Amino acid sequence: MDLSLLLPKRSWEISGGADKIRVAMSLKNIVKNKYKAIGRRGRSHIAPEGSSVSSSLSTNEGLNQSIWVDLPPELLLDIIQRIESEQSLWPGRRDVVACASVCKSWREMTKEVVKVPELSGLITFPISLRQPGPRDAPIQCFIKRERATGIYRLYLGLSPALSGDKSKLLLSAKRVRRATGAEFVVSLSGNDFSRSSSNYIGKLRSNFLGTKFTVYENQPPPFNRKLPPSMQVSPWVSSSSSSYNIASILYELNVLRTRGPRRMQCIMHSIPISAIQEGGKIQSPTEFTNQGKKKKKPLMDFCSGNLGGESVIKEPLILKNKSPRWHEQLQCWCLNFKGRVTVASVKNFQLVAAAAEAGKNMNIPEEEQDRVILQFGKIGKDIFTMDYRYPISAFQAFAICLSSFDTKPVCE
Repeated sequence: MDLSLLLPKRSWEISGGADKIRVAMSLKNIVKNKYKAIGRRGRSHIAPEGSSVSSSLSTNEGLNQSIWVDLPPELLLDIIQRIESEQSLWPGRRDVVACASVCKSWREMTKEVVKVPELSGLITFPISLRQPGPRDAPIQCFIKRERATGIYRLYLGLSPALSGDKSKLLLSAKRVRRATGAEFVVSLSGNDFSRSSSNYIGKLRSNFLGTKFTVYENQPPPFNRKLPPSMQVSPWVSSSSSSYNIASILYELNVLRTRGPRRMQCIMHSIPISAIQEGGKIQSPTEFTNQGKKKKKPLMDFCSGNLGGESVIKEPLILKNKSPRWHEQLQCWCLNFKGRVTVASVKNFQLVAAAAEAGKNMNIPEEEQDRVILQFGKIGKDIFTMDYRYPISAFQAFAICLSSFDTKPVCE
């Protein structure tokens, strides 16, 4: 886009037409340079703060600092608002990320202008993947599975056929087999699955039978109260990193195969049921915290078993799969995916709030109880759609969908 058009004449008066052109071109060049620095990773990676990409950008922080730090706030706000409003889709939304990479003042202003996904319905920064989705319309994504490598990649878009090369990679997961069960390591990068990397965001772990899955996040929940035993640190992680139990996924046993399709239940330990009440809200994270620095003492207290006191969430949100109906003519179980799922599969599901009984007493609107919070289904060979909305995040939705890929011989 032509950034020179973003300079209003009334807000930037410089004597001489040549000076005006020079200032406009300087602004265009600075954002263009920052865009190039992250552009090569724009399709495959959203760089978190503190990563190698951010570090390389910070080395050039002094580039024209005297010009851009002293930019009038009114002009800066106008520039970023125009860019943010014009670039609502990827890869064009990289211009917004480029603005946040110019310098500190630009970064702070960009954070103020860009709204969270709950309000805007857009994914811009890495932290957006840990924030709740929009309330009105779901964010539509798709997952590609690589059988040979055991890697699953989550993209932003309707489908590979419609998005093509413009598909934005959000998260990736690699399946690791263990003697006691399977584990999925989730990363912001498409090929970096090291837990010591800044790209590491969390994991999903199953039991031996594949009937219970636990979702761990490498960031503490966004509240400042004592954590309950159900959210204690995973015993399989090193002291340099920490994991927090944010959700449990349970599949009902169906050994005799007399109960029809799979039945699942998700207990969201970090989301209260009040989040879906009328006027309810959920506290979402605003930035990634740097674990391992200046937080060793709280982590030791947390691991020592000093977990007494009031539980963080007395009544967590519970999701259950929507029961399909039997179609006599087609002789199969059916759900209305509104065109987003085209291939029959045991992995297909829709999740709604399990609040039918509690809805009368907890002021939960009836439409909220019937609203599909997460749906997942097959559209082609190794290609699946994933649509999620408030109150779960992209990472939570992706982890729940990953549990559907694991083999469950006693559940189907």
